[in-house]
Amino acid sequence: MKAQLILENGMVFEGKAFGYLKETIGEVVFNTGMTGYQEILTDPSYYGQMVVMTYPLIGNYGVNLDDMESYKAHPRALIVREKSDYPNNFRCELTLDGYLKSQKVIGLEGIDTRALTKVLRDYGTMRAIIAVRELTPSQIKMKIDAFSNTSAVPEVTTKEKYEITAKKIKGENKPHIAVIDCGIKANILRSFEALGCSMSVFPYNATAEEVAAVNPDGIFLSNGPADPKDVPETVEMVKSFIGKKPITGICLGHQLISLATGGDTAKLKFGHHGCNHPVKDFITNRVYITSQNHNYYVAKMPEGAIVTHTNMNDQTVEGMYFKDLDIYSVQFHPEACPGPTDTAHIFEEFITVMQGGKLNA
Repeated sequence: MKAQLILENGMVFEGKAFGYLKETIGEVVFNTGMTGYQEILTDPSYYGQMVVMTYPLIGNYGVNLDDMESYKAHPRALIVREKSDYPNNFRCELTLDGYLKSQKVIGLEGIDTRALTKVLRDYGTMRAIIAVRELTPSQIKMKIDAFSNTSAVPEVTTKEKYEITAKKIKGENKPHIAVIDCGIKANILRSFEALGCSMSVFPYNATAEEVAAVNPDGIFLSNGPADPKDVPETVEMVKSFIGKKPITGICLGHQLISLATGGDTAKLKFGHHGCNHPVKDFITNRVYITSQNHNYYVAKMPEGAIVTHTNMNDQTVEGMYFKDLDIYSVQFHPEACPGPTDTAHIFEEFITVMQGGKLNA
C-alpha cells in the first residue's frame, strides 16, 4: 500500500506501508544503530515517536520473544529504507512485518532515509503524519497540531508496585532499591538483579510516603519518554529524599534528578538516538561508546554537582555526582540493549553510592 510521510514543515516522502496499515501521527527521530531494532521498538522511551533507522536494511534477523525490553512496541511508526521479507537467524520467531501487525504499529519503507535524516539534522525533530489516504492541507495541519506527547510517562509506567527478589551473592550484602518506573527497560532491572540487588518497583507517581514505607537503601529513577517537566510529581517525590537516601538515575531519571536539585533541562535539536555515541568518563579518564535515547538534556547543572561524563559530539552533560548527598546519575544507557556494554560498570558504581561509598570524581 502506498503511503506518505508528511512533515510539519510541509515536506513529503512517499513510500510503501507495511505492518499495521493505519494512519498515525508522532514525532520523527532518527536512530543510528545498525542493529537492535527489536529492542528499539520495545523501549518505552520511544512512546509517541516515529523512529527512522539510518541503517538501510532492517529486519534481516527477524524478531524473537527473548529480546524484548518491555511487554509491547511503543513507537508510533518504524521508518526504514528497506525491510527484509526473508529473515535468516536461528532465533527468529517472527518477521518484522508480522510483529508490527501484531503490535498495531505502522511501518514505512522505500523512502530515502538518508535524506530524511539530513532534514531532521538541519531543521530539528518534527511532528509528522503517515497517511495511507489523500488528506487536505487543512486536515494535515489539524491532525499534526493536535498531537501531544505530554502524557507519555503515565502511559508507559507500571500500574502498580511489584517486587523483585534477587538471589544473594555469597559474601556480599547488596542494597534493596526503590525503583521509580518512568518507562523502564527490562535490562536495567536484569542488571541490578544480576548484581544481587532486590527491588521494589513503583509507578512514576508514587508518593514519598509509599516509597519510604519499604525503607530502601537507595532510590533509582529509570529512563522514560518525553519531557521531564511533564512529571512534576516525580520531581517533588525525589526532593523529599535528597540528603536522606542515596539517589541514582539513568536518562530521564538523570534529568529528573537535575530538576529536583535545582538544575534545568532543555530540548536538543534532534536528540541522541543510537548505539555509537562517544562519552568521556572523568572517573576512569576513558572514552566509552554508549547507547543513547533522549531528546532532552541537562542544560543547567545543579549547584554542588560534579560533571562525571561529557558527550564528545556536542559536550552536553552525560553524568553528574553529588559527593555529599550520595546522588549519581548518567544520561546514557549503561544497560545497552541495544548497543555496546562498555559502561556496564556504572551499575556497580550505583551500588557503591547506595551503600554510602564515594566515587573518585
